[in-house]
Amino acid sequence: MSESRAKTIDPEDARFLGCDDTLPAVPDVDLTPERLRQRFARPPAWQPELFEDSLRLNSLPLRGAAVLVALVSRPHGVQVLLTRRTLALHEHAGQISFPGGRCDRQDLHPAVTALREAHEEIGLHPAGTEVLGTLPLYCTASRYAVTPVVALLEHTEGMQAQPDEVSEVFEVPLRFLMDPRHHEHREWTPAGEATLQSAALRRRFLVMPYVEGDRRYVIWGATAAMLRNLYRLLIA
Repeated sequence: MSESRAKTIDPEDARFLGCDDTLPAVPDVDLTPERLRQRFARPPAWQPELFEDSLRLNSLPLRGAAVLVALVSRPHGVQVLLTRRTLALHEHAGQISFPGGRCDRQDLHPAVTALREAHEEIGLHPAGTEVLGTLPLYCTASRYAVTPVVALLEHTEGMQAQPDEVSEVFEVPLRFLMDPRHHEHREWTPAGEATLQSAALRRRFLVMPYVEGDRRYVIWGATAAMLRNLYRLLIA
């Protein structure tokens, strides 16, 4: 899941406010599968960031949802599994997101939702998936209260994107995403500038652009905010 209003917001056209180049990156030693297990098993006292959408929407009726923050152990380091949604979707079209979706009434835990939706969207089988824990709820502009479920994957063999929902499955190094120098703060208004009429629609969000070869991935909004809270947990 990711931010809505994809047809009206181009995150890289939003006004650039700066990066967090004064914050430390999570050390590589803390990004191994064993250290990640330890952190979720015995989390320190830490303060999640509260983002604009969550602050604005947390008092409204919201639908429950969950996403899978899948961490894949590779020889060159842990990778974060992400998807690009198809352009034909009504919500979040073309955006980068974690696999996930709406909770069913019979779901006993957000992990059940996240794993089921990941299986439907990208063919991920629960076997070989080690759930580490969850991150704080994130309230999206599309009125979902989303629980990020963090899990380690042994492998990704056999996965296949469901073409009606997902156009691409790819990985980004966790090391890259846990470095605040790559966290851009941006501000968007309907007219591209702050006015009295547009002030109520102003949006501020994080953008994490990642380039691999000739492919450019713009991670932003809810997905970037959840990754930012993962950073806050790991750096605490």
